[in-house]
Amino acid sequence: MTSQRASLSSPLRETLRAVPSVVGVAPPWEPSSAPDDPRDLFVTWLTDAIDAALPEPHAATLSTVDEDGLPDARVLVLKDVTDDGGFSIATAAESAKGAQLTQNPGCALSFYWGPLARAVRIRGVARLAPASVSAADFLARHPAARAQVLAGRQSSVLTDRAERDRLLADARAAVDADPGLVAPQWTAWTIEPSSIEFWQGSPDRDHQRLQYLRTASTWDRRSLWP
Repeated sequence: MTSQRASLSSPLRETLRAVPSVVGVAPPWEPSSAPDDPRDLFVTWLTDAIDAALPEPHAATLSTVDEDGLPDARVLVLKDVTDDGGFSIATAAESAKGAQLTQNPGCALSFYWGPLARAVRIRGVARLAPASVSAADFLARHPAARAQVLAGRQSSVLTDRAERDRLLADARAAVDADPGLVAPQWTAWTIEPSSIEFWQGSPDRDHQRLQYLRTASTWDRRSLWP
């Protein structure tokens, strides 16, 4: 009990409590006028973030489930939003996220654009994209990023830096020798959303939340309490 009381008044807790939150300036938005298709609203919000010159507006947190049923999360970048409203990502098949999506394709994707006081939460199922899509995405990557994938072993324990440097040098040489070389383990995924929530914050905490739920043929919209 003593340790619990101490934690409730720790210096770090007080410091965190003093840090301002919801300090962004939200653009005008009226949920009742939102489009029927959440894809349209997402693209508008993403474009707003790009136009506002926010750093890495395409960065998102991908949440998956591991083999023990425990959640896992990491930041990656969105590659595209398909015409039918799918969210495109890509990773190496042997990476933790690649293995987890293969075992359990249920996942979540979340975006946060703090300066605009906006966030988007997406839940759905990830489907493998065609091999041609994976190849095109791989070849669009920076040569150094392609070499990293070709070297492999992402998320493996690093025990020998000299070996890592050798493998990366070999991979860079392979990329230089064959610019069209595609790593077979590179896989693109499309997250097919079952729900998408748009959140716009307000300093007075009168936040606005709009949730889209997938039905058999369309989307249902509903406002949520802050």
